[in-house]
Amino acid sequence: MMFYKTTDFADSPSKIPRDWEVIKMGDAASVKGRIGWRGLKASEYTPKGPCLIANKHVINTKIMWEKCDHLTEFRYEESPEIQLKTNDVIMSKDGTIGQPAFIDILPDKATLNSTMMLLRITDSRLVPKFLFYFLQGPQFERFLAQKISGTSIPHLFQRDMRELDIILPPHNEQMAIVGVLGVVDSAIELADKVIAKTERLKKGLMQQLLTRGIGHQQFKYSKELGSEVPKDWDVIKYDKANERIFVGIATSSTKHFASEGIPLIRNQNIKEKGIDLNDLTYITKNFAEANKSKTLKENDIVTVRTGFPGLSSKVTKEMEGWQTFTTLISRPKLGEFDPDYLVYVLNSPVCRNQIARLQSGLAQQNLNVGAIVNLYVPKPPKTEQIQIAERIKIFYEKQRIEEAYLEKLKLIKQGLMNELLTGKVRVKAD
Repeated sequence: MMFYKTTDFADSPSKIPRDWEVIKMGDAASVKGRIGWRGLKASEYTPKGPCLIANKHVINTKIMWEKCDHLTEFRYEESPEIQLKTNDVIMSKDGTIGQPAFIDILPDKATLNSTMMLLRITDSRLVPKFLFYFLQGPQFERFLAQKISGTSIPHLFQRDMRELDIILPPHNEQMAIVGVLGVVDSAIELADKVIAKTERLKKGLMQQLLTRGIGHQQFKYSKELGSEVPKDWDVIKYDKANERIFVGIATSSTKHFASEGIPLIRNQNIKEKGIDLNDLTYITKNFAEANKSKTLKENDIVTVRTGFPGLSSKVTKEMEGWQTFTTLISRPKLGEFDPDYLVYVLNSPVCRNQIARLQSGLAQQNLNVGAIVNLYVPKPPKTEQIQIAERIKIFYEKQRIEEAYLEKLKLIKQGLMNELLTGKVRVKAD
C-alpha cells in the first residue's frame, strides 16, 4: 500500500477529495430495529437458543457472545427483518449510543433487542467493513454530538440514521482503508488478550502468595479466612493492623469547594492500580484546616465505602496533606505491616469474600468503620510481607506497560481514522 496526501479537494462544504462522493445512509443500507418488544419479557429468556444482543453486550466494538441473552426459535422467527447475517453492522441506539459492531462471524442465530439497530448494505458501492469504521470516525462523532445535544435520555432514531451523510471513497480505496485499520485492530485485540492473560496470572499469584506465602511447607486451617495459611502466620482483625481507622470529611455545602486548594480524593479516584489523579476535586484551605484530624499521611490506605466497597489504594508522598471525601482511611502500624501488602490483601479475595458476606442482604452496599474493623487479614512476618508485595507489584507494573501500549495503539487508530476517513491522507492499494 502507498500513502499520500491529497491536494485536490472538492469546492463544497464537505471538503472531500474530488473523486469521493457523499451518499445518504438510507440510499446505501437498510436501517432496521426491533418493533417494540412484541410483548417479549425477560422472563421468556432461555438458557440457550438464538442470541439476543443488547447494547450492554457490545464492548469496544466487540460482541461478547458468551454474555448474550437467548430466546426461543418462535421469538427469533417473528422478527425476520432483524435476523443477523455476516457482514451486517449493528449499533447501539439507546444509553451509550453509536457503539458499532461488525458481524464477521455468527456463532449461532442472532437477533437484536430494542436498544440496537441493524445496518445492512444494499448498495455495492459501500463496503460493509468500511461503514463499520466510518461509524467510529470523526464525521459520525460530530453527527452524534448534534443529535444528542441537550437531550436528557440519549437516543438515536432510525430516521436520523437514514439521513446520515456517508463520505464514500472509491471501492478499491475503501478496501485499502479497511485493510490498514484492520491491521491496527488486530494489534489492539492481541494487546487486549495479553492484558487479560496478565490479569488472570496476577489474580492466581495473589491468591497463592496471600494464603500460601513464600517457601512454606507446613500449613494450618484458618476458619476466619476459610483457607489454609502457613503455620507460622497469624490471622488478626483488620483494626489490629492499624493505628487508626476513620472516615474522611463529609459536607453538603458547596461553599467548602474551590477551583484550587487542597485536593480531595473521592471514591471514584480509588482504583486497584493506585489513586487516579484525574478529575480531582478541591476544598478551601480553611475547611481543610478545620478538618486537620482527617488529613492524609504517606502510607495511609484509602478504601471505597460505596459503589465498589473495599477497593483500596495507598497514599503516596505527593498526596500527604490531602483530604478524602467520606472514604475510609486506615493508618497501618508500619512497624508490623507493609502498607503495600495490606492494600493487596484488601483488594484480593481474602478480604473481598469477607466483604461480600458482610453485605449479604443489605439494600445499601456500604462499608463502614464498624464493618472493616471486623475483617480478618493474614499476618506474615514483615520481611515476608515486603517480599510478597514486591512479587505482586511486578505484575501491576507489567499491566501498566501493557495498558500504556494498548492506549498508544488506540491513539494510532484514531489518528489514522482522522486522516484516512476524511481524505486528508489517501491510501492506494498495489
